[in-house]
Amino acid sequence: MSGHRAYTPTTADRLVRAAMTAAGRLPGGMLRPIAGSPRRLDGLTLDPHFQAGLRVISLMTGGEYEDLPLKQARETLERSAFTASGDRIDLAVVEDIVLPLAGDDPARADLSARLYSPVGTDEVLPLLIYFHGGGWTLGSIDSHDSTCRFIAREGGLKVLSVDYRLAPEFTFPTPVEDCLASFRYVRDNAVELGVDATRIAVGGDSAGGNLATVVCHLTRDAAETMPAFQLLFVPATDMSARTRSYETFGEGFFLTRSNMDWYEETYIRSDDDRTDPRASPLLAEDFSGLPPAHVATGGFDPLRDEGEAYARKMSEAGVTVSLRRHSSLVHPFVNAVGTSPAARAALYEAVGALRMGLGY
Repeated sequence: MSGHRAYTPTTADRLVRAAMTAAGRLPGGMLRPIAGSPRRLDGLTLDPHFQAGLRVISLMTGGEYEDLPLKQARETLERSAFTASGDRIDLAVVEDIVLPLAGDDPARADLSARLYSPVGTDEVLPLLIYFHGGGWTLGSIDSHDSTCRFIAREGGLKVLSVDYRLAPEFTFPTPVEDCLASFRYVRDNAVELGVDATRIAVGGDSAGGNLATVVCHLTRDAAETMPAFQLLFVPATDMSARTRSYETFGEGFFLTRSNMDWYEETYIRSDDDRTDPRASPLLAEDFSGLPPAHVATGGFDPLRDEGEAYARKMSEAGVTVSLRRHSSLVHPFVNAVGTSPAARAALYEAVGALRMGLGY
């Protein structure tokens, strides 16, 4: 079974979270003494809450992820996500479960997952299957707990967060296969899970957005029932090239170019994998017939341009797509619902697109 890595915050972590949550309720102008002068780049102005938060995070970390031992890098991301998560959102159901996916295949594994529901009854609801970010190497169902709670509450639907296996222990394409197997299991067992089988969406941020897109391609190519919708936050879509946004925002805005280089080198097995559409879905030959999508990018994000290019490819192929660039935000704003009004607004908008896409 996949190993869920529970993170235990320290007293210091809780104090930092309380301070950042309080700061997240203040007008941006009041944070200027902490944030400093407005940062402007590429015609955009960085959100003052994120500017202040980046300063706080830089003081808490012991270096870039790629320079740390793997265990410490994973703990560092969990700590950053916890301090930005805000007050816990209470739901009727938050349950850790196991997806029985292993069967007789030694390459498969049962996966830990967390199910969120805004109602405590057996009421059948739509479902979003969420794949967390973290460069296929970091992150967990804990690091994205606040994001999933927010979507479940505001969307009035169930959310299933999947603890797919990570690199370097499990390299490409294992995370892809885990996510595809998770979707198939939920789709085929919707009744038992209290899920509307006609309204199962997939989504995720960054590496998780990458995995969600690939699940859609693979189910379409297999002529199976696909997800009904895809919710893509700051998705990574192309490992074969670097865009202008990498050059413009590659340093100083949380996700760096060096971070992405390390993530990709940890995840893929060889340069041939970089052009495999299961790793770089932007390179797929056919975008027609994919599920409708909402793609949300951050203005100050190295992945901005490839995420927007992916949305355009789908739109040009006739897929219904809403594309929204949140011009003042960094990667990954979905983890900052407790510290940035702009991040919360972005999630509210995405939840609205999800509800429209699922038709409920």
